[in-house]
Amino acid sequence: MAQRQVKENISMEENTAGNPRAAKEQKLQMLKDKGLNPYPHKFNRTIEAKPLQDKYANLENGVETEDRVAVAGRVMAMRNNGMFLDISDASGKIQLFCHKQSMSEDMLDRLKMIDIGDIVGAKGTVRRTPRGELSVRVKEIEILTKSLLPLPEKHHGLTDIEQRYRQRYLDLIMNDDSRDVLRKRSQIVSIIRKYLESRGGFEVETPSLHPIMGGASAKPFVTHHNALDTDFFLRVAPELYLKRLVVGGFSNAVFEIGKNFRNEGISVKHNPEFTMVEYYEAYADYNDMMDLTEELVETLVKEIYGGTVIKYGDHEIDVSRPWARKSMCEMVAEETQIDFLEIESDEEARKAAKDLGIHVEEFMGWGHVVAEIFGELVEPKLIQPIHVTDMPVEVSPLAKGHRSNPRLVERFETFINGWEIANAYTELNDPKIQYERFMEQVKASEKGDDEAQMLDNDYVTALEYGLPPCGGWGMGIDRLVMILTNSSNIRDVICFPTLRPQKGNL
Repeated sequence: MAQRQVKENISMEENTAGNPRAAKEQKLQMLKDKGLNPYPHKFNRTIEAKPLQDKYANLENGVETEDRVAVAGRVMAMRNNGMFLDISDASGKIQLFCHKQSMSEDMLDRLKMIDIGDIVGAKGTVRRTPRGELSVRVKEIEILTKSLLPLPEKHHGLTDIEQRYRQRYLDLIMNDDSRDVLRKRSQIVSIIRKYLESRGGFEVETPSLHPIMGGASAKPFVTHHNALDTDFFLRVAPELYLKRLVVGGFSNAVFEIGKNFRNEGISVKHNPEFTMVEYYEAYADYNDMMDLTEELVETLVKEIYGGTVIKYGDHEIDVSRPWARKSMCEMVAEETQIDFLEIESDEEARKAAKDLGIHVEEFMGWGHVVAEIFGELVEPKLIQPIHVTDMPVEVSPLAKGHRSNPRLVERFETFINGWEIANAYTELNDPKIQYERFMEQVKASEKGDDEAQMLDNDYVTALEYGLPPCGGWGMGIDRLVMILTNSSNIRDVICFPTLRPQKGNL
């Protein structure tokens, strides 16, 4: 019988040489021929790898226990003809010790049908090898999922960047770092949610299909609803709907964590669909939102890393409060030696920008020019956390006018590592001024500004019923996660980033 089994194995290897999938499918058929289900419905696991490692952390080398456990995971390595299997679950790795002294002939036969990549369940007793490796001495083993495709070689790993993003499941199987980053993302979102709830915020959901594009200056995606025979915009921001809830007295504070969509470029820090959190608090202003930003980010870093200093690339970034606060015009003046608050006309502002080598469009007014210069010359240098305050009216149609300068509004953007991570303002709640701002946006659109917002008459009507003094705040979660996990590409922090479709497949 043993000779027949050897001949069968040799025959199988000859027939499937150079074709790993064929070899796996042949073993799959062997399982079925033996009456074994290669895809059973359930396995009663009693413990995961990390809790098992923690529980027996003090077990001495060479000691065997009578403690029985049932573990399950994906086979990531095989040694000594299957005597040692390393299996990985969501919590970590555990070694299986499969020895003829503790396994029946039937169980030993099953070992021959296991490949790297298969998901198995094993029952046995806990031991630590003489070399110090915690193991399960297997009594019973079962194939729970027969894999049909080979994993990349463990030594080289999954190094093809494009493949990592297109086949995220394979990336997660092979790369511990990818799992760690995406788990930290979930942790960050959870902390943000708990923090905003601790301020009295109610989490809500607002529409993703908008009949009018608003809430941010951006290019929208357009889709068509057949039953209504109407075009809709995928939302660029939930802002106007959240403020409607504050008007209605739903709560003094509301927030939403969700997807936004902007039909713009793709880069290492831009994805067409991205996750934001927006928060609106009645009876607050932009100073309160600056405090919120600092407290939240400091809380995040302390909870995740136990301190207030993080490393991003070559920089050490200290998020401990308080953060610097400087006006946009002041920072532009420091960089260019030009005080744009002394420039009166749009034409003069455009000329000053061109003299600095900054490209500006002819439709751009004074405010757009100041923002453009800031973005080109100042923004990349803002490594340590800073709030850039008091922005021009033209680039802030939903923000309340500044208390001391009518050309500015009470708005700030927060920068870390040269990237904007938050945007907030004292909300404009005067319906007449809001209507005028919307009409200015309409005119800008007619002049060629394809990011200008639209007139939303219903939102103006909501303001006519009365929006209390209000602070509004938004933060891009993807970019924040990049900074907090030292990730250089936004695709690393999104489970399934937007990619160009491949021919014949996604």
